[in-house]
Amino acid sequence: MMASSQLDMGIQEVKDNAVSTGTTIMAVEFDGGVVMGADSRTSTGQYIANRVSDKLTPIHDRIYCCRSGSAADTQAISDYVRHYLSQHSVDLDEMPMVHTAANLFKAICYGNKERLMAGIICAGWDRRKGGQVYNIPLGGALVRQNFAIGGSGSSYIYGYCDAQYRENMSKDECKDFVKNAVSLAMSRDGSSGGVIRLVTITKDGVEREFVPGNALPYM
Repeated sequence: MMASSQLDMGIQEVKDNAVSTGTTIMAVEFDGGVVMGADSRTSTGQYIANRVSDKLTPIHDRIYCCRSGSAADTQAISDYVRHYLSQHSVDLDEMPMVHTAANLFKAICYGNKERLMAGIICAGWDRRKGGQVYNIPLGGALVRQNFAIGGSGSSYIYGYCDAQYRENMSKDECKDFVKNAVSLAMSRDGSSGGVIRLVTITKDGVEREFVPGNALPYM
């Protein structure tokens, strides 16, 4: 039989090399909606498993989430929330609230905080509160913020974001803010890279934008 210490080492090696969305994710509120952005690198240890993955996941028609941490954990969580929110919307016969989706993320992440490695940013638009950004970091807290950043690359851009963010920015200013911040993080963080994907959510719908690697502002 395998010794206990060898088994523990084997389990730790699997965890260390698990598929991870070690990443840079971001969302910003503006008057009338939100802008969300993320890089596209998915890694397995030191190996880049996918260089063009999509970390901006639709939860409902006007609600998206950005995922960081374990790819398996965050995909499973977003699938659960999408399912619950769809049932909730049918029961109400109306579009769900962004805060409801964020609370579902919080309930799952906090209730399983010893088992999950998941950092989520939930954002979107609803008819009651307009554009909203909610941050659900590791551990399952829930905080509404004017802008939120997460993932391994976020530690490189806190100063930039604090210096550059202004209240009442326009939609285009928010898109430039997100593109510049994510691109700066990608230039420094080895676990972030690839391309930038953007999502803009307003009452009129969802707009997606793709920024290829050769058009990044700071690469």
